[in-house]
Amino acid sequence: MQPQYINQLAEQIESLLPPGIKQVKQDFDEKLKKLLQQQLSDMDFVSREEFDIQSKVLARTRQKLEQLERKIEQLSDQ
Repeated sequence: MQPQYINQLAEQIESLLPPGIKQVKQDFDEKLKKLLQQQLSDMDFVSREEFDIQSKVLARTRQKLEQLERKIEQLSDQ
């Protein structure tokens, strides 16, 4: 997970807090960021770039499979 995304989430959550709690802002920010980082890293996310790469690999694999299926059909017809 990218640090700026975690910072953005932390800021959004912090904005919902009442003003009295903002006195402990630095401590809260650090703990919240660590918690978000830990929770998000426990999830099995991939980057958009990796997703796009794997999608292209899957498409090529599917195309090759279809070609092989056609060849098998041709050979079985003979």
